[in-house]
Amino acid sequence: MRALHGVELPGFRPVDHDVWANDEGDVLSLHLFGLAPDLPASLDDGPALRAALTRHTAEAGGGLIEASVKTLGELPALRQIVKLPLPGQPTGQAFIGSFTVPRATCSTVVKIMAPERGTTGIREATVMAQVGHEAYFRPHPYAPEVQGGLPFHAADHVQWDAQFPDHPLSRVRRTLADLAEVVQVDPGFAALPPFSR
Repeated sequence: MRALHGVELPGFRPVDHDVWANDEGDVLSLHLFGLAPDLPASLDDGPALRAALTRHTAEAGGGLIEASVKTLGELPALRQIVKLPLPGQPTGQAFIGSFTVPRATCSTVVKIMAPERGTTGIREATVMAQVGHEAYFRPHPYAPEVQGGLPFHAADHVQWDAQFPDHPLSRVRRTLADLAEVVQVDPGFAALPPFSR
């Protein structure tokens, strides 16, 4: 079953079945999972959902930047942005944005991954210089007790995207916004029983 339509975006070229890439090295992909979603809480319970996702991402060595429930093609979807260390690299991060559209027995995910390339850490160093060390590192707003993984900090905030339009995090946010405008849900997928927890 084709769950989502309209995923193909300008600037992205097909590289595999349901996989597209652009010249910056960003990879857009569409996935259908034939299992009950493993979301840790109901989409209606935002605080519990965000706190559990924050803990899970930190345990996996990454950091949750944003999580919220949005509408994608008229269905509720979990919108997330996470950061992960670049595998096999001493520095650098990959930023992954996704919409997960859960149903009772399956889910579909559209995902954009943008890795840092070349010199890394410029956004972070510039923001720290502007806000100061004390204001830079903060407890995670979704789960202040969480330790480990990649730290939550001021440079990941959307307010800096305009100053760093080519940064992979800025590109991920733009791509998610573009997807939210064009993606449509297949009527057969939309008719499936809804996800509940």
